Amino acid sequence: MEVKVERINGANAKAEAKVSAAFLEEKKQKMAKEAAKNMKIDGFRQGKVPVHVVLARHGDQIKQDVEQEALRLILDNALKELDLTMETVIGEPQITKMDRNDDGLLVEVIVSFRPIVVVDGYEELIPEHKTPRVTKKEIAERVETMLKLTAPLVTLEEQRAVQGGDFVQIDFEGFIDGVAFEGGKAENYTLEIGSNSFIPGFEDGIVGMNIGDEKDIAVDFPQEYGSEELAGKPAIFKVKLQGIQTKKIPETADEATLKKLLPGVENPTQDTLEEQVKDQIRNEKRSKLFAEELKPKFVESILAKFAFDLPSNIVDQEIDMQVRNIFGSMSEEDIKAFSEDPKKIDEKREEYRKDAQDSVRLTFLVDELAKIEKISVQDQEIMQMIYFEAMQQGQDPKQYFEYYQKQGLLPAIKMSIIEERLFAQIFDKNNKGE
Repeated sequence: MEVKVERINGANAKAEAKVSAAFLEEKKQKMAKEAAKNMKIDGFRQGKVPVHVVLARHGDQIKQDVEQEALRLILDNALKELDLTMETVIGEPQITKMDRNDDGLLVEVIVSFRPIVVVDGYEELIPEHKTPRVTKKEIAERVETMLKLTAPLVTLEEQRAVQGGDFVQIDFEGFIDGVAFEGGKAENYTLEIGSNSFIPGFEDGIVGMNIGDEKDIAVDFPQEYGSEELAGKPAIFKVKLQGIQTKKIPETADEATLKKLLPGVENPTQDTLEEQVKDQIRNEKRSKLFAEELKPKFVESILAKFAFDLPSNIVDQEIDMQVRNIFGSMSEEDIKAFSEDPKKIDEKREEYRKDAQDSVRLTFLVDELAKIEKISVQDQEIMQMIYFEAMQQGQDPKQYFEYYQKQGLLPAIKMSIIEERLFAQIFDKNNKGE
């Protein structure tokens, strides 16, 4: 076996090999003999099956196994010549040529490996920022919202028409072209006026009604409505108002409400609630600042400053993913046009190469920065996060986790957590206070 290795760049190398027919035949005979030892075929004792019988029945599979063995040896020889180990290889080697002829095999393989990433001076690129301020008005509005959510509904004592902020109990049924549609009927349904939880125009149509009133409310279903049968169509809802309730929102929380809003806090007070709300709002503002301003600016800077060669197979995988996402939103006609013209697919792939390269480069940069900043995420943390998400959505945590596992999504989740912690830690280095 002759193997010639050439470094393409700092993350890829090409191995060209000539595998003689004699080498392949020797390997084939050896594999057939090994298979014969355990093979059971009628008319032959176990271990006594002739090699030619084994090859007659399983020759194609043995040929494939021989070629796989040859590829493994080519890879081993290439890594040895490159002074690399299998641990440095990233992704699957790309077989760019495999010509079979009477003399044997001509093979060309592209091997990709983890690039050397140097991020000296990244601290200079961290954007300056100040801790977001939280106003007393913001705290008061958030506390009022929380008190509103926990306040009980009370039946309206005075006789008046429906107004914004009321909770109404209604019977309704929807019709399109005079025909009732499925899922468009309910009795004694509670709806908050102003919540915008119903079709646009429906809640406005209830404003001004009195208890016992019946009314036809005309609405148009949104074009993006979830049901194709209803999307964009005009409808009439026959509505009867059964009752009106309101919420009396206290200016401050009583002891029972404080305990509900601050579980686990000993002797909670209004000041404790406001302090927690202040921290909550500040963290929300901080997350928004990081995501919308600091991270894009920092990412743009490190991508521009730190250049290194990328594993071609990983870049191709990223392009494949981005193109698949685009094809998923295409019409059948467009997809057919692409499938009939391979050149168009190649052109489409090239459109996404720059974005794919940036995405792959950022992954390696984040990985290197995480090592420097000593950012880590334990598998147990990922499991806990997925379990918590499942419980919030009323799903079985075990099945929820197994789904992520089977879909191969756990590494991506881990990477997203690492990235979030990394940027938070880095940006805090250049915090100039409030």
